[in-house]
Amino acid sequence: MKLSHEQIRAICQGAVRTKETEKGVRLYRFTESQEELYRQVKADFHRKSFASAGMKLCFKTDSTSLFLKVNVTPASTRQYFSIDVWVNGTLAGYLDNYSHMELPHNYATVQCSLGEFSKKFDLGEGNKQVKIYLPWSVAAEIIDLSLDDHAWLTPVRPEKKLLAFGDSITQGYDALRPSSRYIARLAEALGAEEVNKAIGGEWFRPELVREREAFEPDYITVAYGTCDWSRLGEDEFKDNCSGFYEALSRDYPNAEIIAITPIWRKDYKEDTKFGSFFKVAEDIEAIAKEHGNITCCHGFDFVPPEEMYFGDLWLHPNDRGFDHYFRKLLGQLKER
Repeated sequence: MKLSHEQIRAICQGAVRTKETEKGVRLYRFTESQEELYRQVKADFHRKSFASAGMKLCFKTDSTSLFLKVNVTPASTRQYFSIDVWVNGTLAGYLDNYSHMELPHNYATVQCSLGEFSKKFDLGEGNKQVKIYLPWSVAAEIIDLSLDDHAWLTPVRPEKKLLAFGDSITQGYDALRPSSRYIARLAEALGAEEVNKAIGGEWFRPELVREREAFEPDYITVAYGTCDWSRLGEDEFKDNCSGFYEALSRDYPNAEIIAITPIWRKDYKEDTKFGSFFKVAEDIEAIAKEHGNITCCHGFDFVPPEEMYFGDLWLHPNDRGFDHYFRKLLGQLKER
């Protein structure tokens, strides 16, 4: 039983819209006007807006198997990708383009093929809940998603929503499995649907939040700062940061807004026109305190300062690094 566009749309999470194509179905995490904003800002940012970061397909079924065929196209500076299939809370398998390789510790620049990929998954007997995590690094077009003939299908959707803003780390760099990203695990822990608006290389951009989302988020996470430090001056950063949080606090007064300051990066002691790397966190905390519905979490110690926890050895966490990030972040949130 091949699922229709309507059925795929009913089971998808993290997409603000879907579109039927000649080959299949595309899911989008940004609105058309947000994509146009990034088209005007930078071609690379516009391309990254089409990455399927944070999107997944969730449903209950009695099907014993699942067939998935996708077409993946570039949507980041990474070429590797994975689609993770979970059954009843356990990783049942994955469709990727790198398992046949022995990856080096620094796998960020590994060259992998893109295009069409397919795989059949054994889901086991009986009723179960299935979660398919789509890749953060590429744009995944669903060509075929099929279950057993005569199987039943019921969409699953959390009652809450988490709206996530950030740079490459929140988009997912350098998780090998999309289900390992810190924000994916936080959404699960909060019982919320992740709607991911992160773009690799991005900083606080107030224009992005001037358009109110069509849904009411229960949680909003904001994790910029590291790219601001490496590229902007402090005055421009503070103006952008203030404008961003002012818009969020005004438009989503009932949401719990979580400001996450930057994690460790190997070059944090270097001089930039901004100044001290630690001044970023100080400025974010000061601006967050101006608003009653913003909680500040201090991220510098979230990931141990060792190469073994970073996919590129200096900036972007690997799956082990993201595990530390998630646990430390969740711990701070529980203490608030």
